[in-house]
Amino acid sequence: MSSILKVNNLTKKFGNLTAVNRLSFEIKKGNVYGLLGPNGSGKSTTLGMILNVVNKTDGNFQWFDGELSTSTALKKIGALIERPNFYPYMSAYQNLELVCKIKEIPPDSIQQKLEWVGLADRQHDKFRTYSLGMKQRLAIASALLNEPELLILDEPTNGLDPKGIHEIRNIISKIAQTGKTIILASHLLDEVEKVCSHVIILQEGNKIFEGKVSEITITQSWFEILSDQSEKLQLLLKKYPGINKVETENNYVKAYFDVEIKGSELNKYLAGNGIYIDALVKKQPTLEEEFLKITN
Repeated sequence: MSSILKVNNLTKKFGNLTAVNRLSFEIKKGNVYGLLGPNGSGKSTTLGMILNVVNKTDGNFQWFDGELSTSTALKKIGALIERPNFYPYMSAYQNLELVCKIKEIPPDSIQQKLEWVGLADRQHDKFRTYSLGMKQRLAIASALLNEPELLILDEPTNGLDPKGIHEIRNIISKIAQTGKTIILASHLLDEVEKVCSHVIILQEGNKIFEGKVSEITITQSWFEILSDQSEKLQLLLKKYPGINKVETENNYVKAYFDVEIKGSELNKYLAGNGIYIDALVKKQPTLEEEFLKITN
């Protein structure tokens, strides 16, 4: 899988404040990356540096395996890093036509991008009549006009109501299904968990985790099992390979494991030892729970 961006020891200081501290990561083609962290963790500063709108203090980054300069690479990037800024008395379509002229790209795909973001039926309405969610969707359409190889979105659902958040998530998921690479900066754990395949977690400018979303949630999975033979069940579970902790909670026996265990195989093992269960449910912690463990 080819590399779109490599960041090496990237650092940004504002006087005595280190906003980003020796940050390194890699963005590979075809994945959706969540740049996750609370407000003030360095997400926007990091994106600003790689987009050449914030001067770095130290470190470096490389686009497309070093084959392109930053100025050339940025022509292959679509980004939404600020509030949508369009002319209020022009229609959505007219605003996108102007973006095409500025970027010196043909306007052929405007209609398609408006359909992608669900604004085709409002394309001739003036921008000033749009809700915040519609403005964000138009900004995403604008970022897609140059058919970018990488789409960067900085807090695209910030300030939106639940309906607006749901609409933006659906759009990002739809774009990801086309194979486009995406970096989504967010402080919303639920957003990253639902949309992203990979996650980079920042705290106070430092990277504290990088990997697949599935990797951050697999470490503390467990089974919840209900049986009227609780004591015998617990003894058998403690002998099962891969199970490292057994406890009870609200009539259920909870069996924690750190390797993949199939529920059907565990059920077969228990039945073979005379335990017939009433319920067996496989559980995983949410990304939020794992995030809190990591950041603490």
